[in-house]
Amino acid sequence: MRRGIAASALVAALAVTLAACGSSGSGSDAKGDSGPVSITYWDTSNATNEAPNYQELVKKFEAANPNIKVNFENVPFDQAQNKLQTAMGAKGAPDVFRAEVGWTPAFAKAGYLEPLDGTPALSDVSAFQPNLIQQAKYEGKTYGAPLVTDTLGLMYNKDLFAKAGITKAPATWDELKTAAAQIKEKAGVDGFFMRAGDGYFAMPFLFGEGTNMVDAAGKKVTVNSPEAVKAIETYKSLFTAPGTAKADVTTDSYAHMMDAFNTGKVAMIIQGPWEITNVYKGSAFADKKNLGVAPVPAGSTGKAGAPTGGHNVSVYAGSDAAHKAAAEKLAGFLTSAESQTFLALKNSTLPTRADAYTAEVKADPGIAGYQAVLSAAQPRPELPEYSSLFGPFGTNLGKIVQGQSDTKAGLDAAAVDYAKLLPGFSK
Repeated sequence: MRRGIAASALVAALAVTLAACGSSGSGSDAKGDSGPVSITYWDTSNATNEAPNYQELVKKFEAANPNIKVNFENVPFDQAQNKLQTAMGAKGAPDVFRAEVGWTPAFAKAGYLEPLDGTPALSDVSAFQPNLIQQAKYEGKTYGAPLVTDTLGLMYNKDLFAKAGITKAPATWDELKTAAAQIKEKAGVDGFFMRAGDGYFAMPFLFGEGTNMVDAAGKKVTVNSPEAVKAIETYKSLFTAPGTAKADVTTDSYAHMMDAFNTGKVAMIIQGPWEITNVYKGSAFADKKNLGVAPVPAGSTGKAGAPTGGHNVSVYAGSDAAHKAAAEKLAGFLTSAESQTFLALKNSTLPTRADAYTAEVKADPGIAGYQAVLSAAQPRPELPEYSSLFGPFGTNLGKIVQGQSDTKAGLDAAAVDYAKLLPGFSK
């Protein structure tokens, strides 16, 4: 999945009439005790690299639960949020689905999700990382079973580091600039390629200055605070520093970044573990051990920080009792230690529970690298509108790096948009 695609706004205030919202997967009567139950599962994983392995897990679930039939549907990640919003607000919603963690609070606020506390979906709740369970909560109830987790880290090419005489990953943005220039001079390729005009990829700069887009607890917009301005000035400077790639704001910029890294034309990028399988297919990483992963560089606070991402398995509140029960059972199966170990080995994704990090899983250098940087990951606040903040942030970042707006004016413009999304917040 590409986190570079900004999440669209959720219509959180839309009312839900649960009695009118029947399950699209209904294949039996509502009693659930007179025959097989047919449920629909929407999978939002990469259709080529990941979805076939989710399909295999579903088949294993059906074999172990012959009274449950699962209709597996792969929905492109960049379309899934809107499709789910539309389906759950009317009819035709899936009984169970894989959802990006940032969608959970808004869907829960709208009444679309079934609380999973005390159900088979979370029968082994203590096995999960506590912060991931917290990230699946809204107003004290848990609305998602953590399936995979991720964060941003610094991916780097060890061979290019060696050619440039660099022995360790840069720990600060200034060190990164120095390393990029050295790589350009000694290895003849760009040292660093930064995703431009994307709010999610700019979050480490905010965290490195001790701030965020908003202060959710204090109900205050902070995207244009002095700390945020300093963070984005650093972000902007990376597109003109020696040895770094110029800002690419084309619609194909994400693909350009990955192609450059995978073919050895650039030594460092900020990226998440969802790209590990694609990186391994690149000519520069025929030997997987050539991939290095380090925490994102720190800002002036001396601390590194990156957003916590990932996916939960959630159950639709509008399904009848029989379908909810079957959906909860599937959610528990998909997030079990055995299933998460399987997904880690097949998809190079990070499990959400410690007992899934087997020796074989940790032998993958990408997974081992990202597991080590998870301590720098910051969970998202329990704010239904939080995912919608990335759009205005990214739009104005694009203007800033292109010189169409200075940093303060661009962030002020984002703050104006935030005031519309968050009427109870002060600026």
